Amino acid sequence: MNALSHRSDSGRAHAAWPGSRRLVVAGHRRMGWRSVGQAGAPTWLVLHGGPGSGAQAGLTDPFSGTVQRLVLPDQRGSGAGRPRADLHGNHTAALVGDLERLRLSLGIERWSILAGSWGTVLALAYADRHPQHVERLVLRGAFAVSRRECGGVLAPAERVRRRAGPEPLWPEGGAGRTSFALRRLQQVLQSGTPGVTARRLLRHWRRVEQVLALQGMERSLRALMHQGPAAQAAQVRRQVAGLRRALRRDRGHARCPRLSRQDRTSWQKYRIQAHYLRRRCFVRPGQLDRAILNLARAGIRMDWVHGRFDAVCPSANSVRWHRLARTVSAGVSHLYRPVCGHLGSEPAMLSALKERVRPWVS
Repeated sequence: MNALSHRSDSGRAHAAWPGSRRLVVAGHRRMGWRSVGQAGAPTWLVLHGGPGSGAQAGLTDPFSGTVQRLVLPDQRGSGAGRPRADLHGNHTAALVGDLERLRLSLGIERWSILAGSWGTVLALAYADRHPQHVERLVLRGAFAVSRRECGGVLAPAERVRRRAGPEPLWPEGGAGRTSFALRRLQQVLQSGTPGVTARRLLRHWRRVEQVLALQGMERSLRALMHQGPAAQAAQVRRQVAGLRRALRRDRGHARCPRLSRQDRTSWQKYRIQAHYLRRRCFVRPGQLDRAILNLARAGIRMDWVHGRFDAVCPSANSVRWHRLARTVSAGVSHLYRPVCGHLGSEPAMLSALKERVRPWVS
């Protein structure tokens, strides 16, 4: 296969999403990973968000039509990783070690990294630990592990809760609502088979994330209708309609007694996510700032691509880190703020990412 060619959920052309292979990373643990594209071509490590989400075919969309090789791992316990939702020894430094083991097993000397949301934290941690093996970074919707970001999901605003649908079992807490919610959620998700309470909490968490993604898309749609290309506005309008339908459907199934496949996937994701968020993703204060300064000193290019209307991770994250990197070198960091929200599939975001990962971009 000379070029990447796939079909995403939005109808773009896709080749077959390959089956997952597994790499033993620590004891009995196995990390799932996939390789897409042409061997010997420039290589990209593509990191999913989450934590706990797993790699999806849509992560390859920015590379459509290019001759490049993509390596897409499922982070420890996520996706095809085994054991599922394993928390023992699951922390950011361990994930960095897993990625380096994968690089060595594939015989790759240097690769570039495309990462989104939580994946940007892992990308920075890996690049800081192994800068000699990193060509460049493209970081979408950077996550700063801030109280505001965690609270937006775990202790959302009233308008978000109303739109997501009522859930009396969701932990409200008092002044420390976010930390209380995380403790309670982690307790409930300990079981290997989600019970009634766990199912309801998983479904509510998923709906809150949908509402936040939808808010960003709706704001970008309003902006595009006033000043953007009509074709792009039409694409976003279709995406907004699809996400609204999905939200209505999920609200209707909130009390369904059956355990669905989506519930099992959500349990795997949110069990890991609660584990990471409760520990601030195992990131020490100032660690990400120091990583960015180190990478700037090493001359590693960083492209920050952040939607102006991102309701999950504020665009101020990327703005601040871009400025921080430029205190070391004016040419090492570049900032792009497309008219979109948080999702990598939104037209303006996808277009911006395509421009950044093209082989001839310098």
